[in-house]
Amino acid sequence: MLLIHPPVIRPCEAPAGIAGLAGFLRSRHYPCQVVDLNLEGLRYLLETTHHSEVTDDTWTRRALKNRTAHLAQLSLWKTYRQFDRHGSAVRSLKHVLATRASQPGVRLSLTDYEDANLLPIRSDDLIQAAKNPEGNPFYPFFAPRLSLLIETKNPPTIGISLNYLPQALCTFAIIGWLRKHHPKKKIVLGGGLITSWLSRPDWHSPFEGWVDDLVSGPGEPFLADLLSLDIRQGGNLPDYSGFPRQDYLAPGFILPYSASRGCWWRRCAFCPEKAEDSTYCPTPPEQVRANLKTLIAATHPILIHFLDNALSPTLLQALIKGPPGVPWYGFARFTTELRDPDFCRALKASGCVMLKLGLESGDQNVLDSLKKGIELEGASQSLKQLHEAGVGTYVYLLFGTPAETAEAAGRTMAFVSGHKDWIDFLNVAIFNLPAFSQEAEELETLPFYEGDLSLYLNFRHPHGWNRDQVRRFLDREFKRHPAIAPILRRDPACFTSNHAPLFLMARKT
Repeated sequence: MLLIHPPVIRPCEAPAGIAGLAGFLRSRHYPCQVVDLNLEGLRYLLETTHHSEVTDDTWTRRALKNRTAHLAQLSLWKTYRQFDRHGSAVRSLKHVLATRASQPGVRLSLTDYEDANLLPIRSDDLIQAAKNPEGNPFYPFFAPRLSLLIETKNPPTIGISLNYLPQALCTFAIIGWLRKHHPKKKIVLGGGLITSWLSRPDWHSPFEGWVDDLVSGPGEPFLADLLSLDIRQGGNLPDYSGFPRQDYLAPGFILPYSASRGCWWRRCAFCPEKAEDSTYCPTPPEQVRANLKTLIAATHPILIHFLDNALSPTLLQALIKGPPGVPWYGFARFTTELRDPDFCRALKASGCVMLKLGLESGDQNVLDSLKKGIELEGASQSLKQLHEAGVGTYVYLLFGTPAETAEAAGRTMAFVSGHKDWIDFLNVAIFNLPAFSQEAEELETLPFYEGDLSLYLNFRHPHGWNRDQVRRFLDREFKRHPAIAPILRRDPACFTSNHAPLFLMARKT
């Protein structure tokens, strides 16, 4: 079986999804091949010399000349001691990729692929991308790469993991090429985005004739049934042995690992986990420690990235009692444990470099309406204790939720500015209304994107705090606040939270 990770997504760590499927198959002695077309394709576009590179533009000429050096810089620790050095390298590489998007309306970067003429939330546009794979900027790379893989391995089944919208058009270009040149191969499409699409109550597959099977949720049960494998016997560890671990844009291998599926809290309003009816399935803490020990010995990572929606207090306690021996970071909730200075110091001692924390708002009424289970006073204590313990914080804010007003947004700004010394990084987003959430039924909704695959709706804000007003507030007030602007400037260019812990680690190297 051939497992494919398609472009475009941040190329800083190996894809955990197909690594997990590879581990499942190989532990049951079923042969499989993995290929990270995202990493390989981006490197191909960045490293390959094109005949069209003669240019009079000074910036483009400089970016092309220095691309090899800038790629190398992202593999060096010294780059992560200076935000300007990192940002300069990333912006230069982005510019090189922009020159590879030769067709009008196409925008290509290290984190995104957009085509003004083809929307990934329209099934007709995805099928059009499949009908014309030659129009995709990655085509010169993936066509010969897949030809060689299929010629040498001859896999009867090809699985593609589609998790994010920026991967969708490239995914269907790959599917189109496969259907044209290898029409008898079985194509299976899964991943997070597919799971979300299949959870729509109005779902009717538009991809018949292009995709043989669409898989919702974990792929292991589907593969066990398809290939007549015993799902109970054999290991379930991800296998990263088939990936070029030294090629990712980081100063060493970052180990992605999920200790659970779903969310242990699962009470937040507008939560996709609830809308998709996802259940919480944690791996027992002792098994997590054993899994990490095996994976660390196999991959020698510089950092562990926990992919869980939220690390449970039980797991955090387990990591304190049995540290993995490698620095780590991940998402967590503002719980009472994080208010305890001894607990925060123990987290730091266990290797915790940074926690990503969804604060969402600095207004208590908004938090209560969102059912976040967060008390602002407790969040304040947590930020202080984590900072004093030496654990970095990457705080997520969400503006424009139905309960928020302009005054509430101002209180969020005041909370952030008042905690500027205890917040290392900020992620600022505008609320998108999940189309099939229970709460959406209580709002007057409007189309958000014109597409049959859209997962979001626009809505008339109950307090008149609409998106254009929210955006003006963020651009003119929040992001220009003298206490907040320096925090936002620290956010690593393009790679954001994926590279943020590296900057915290680099302070001590």
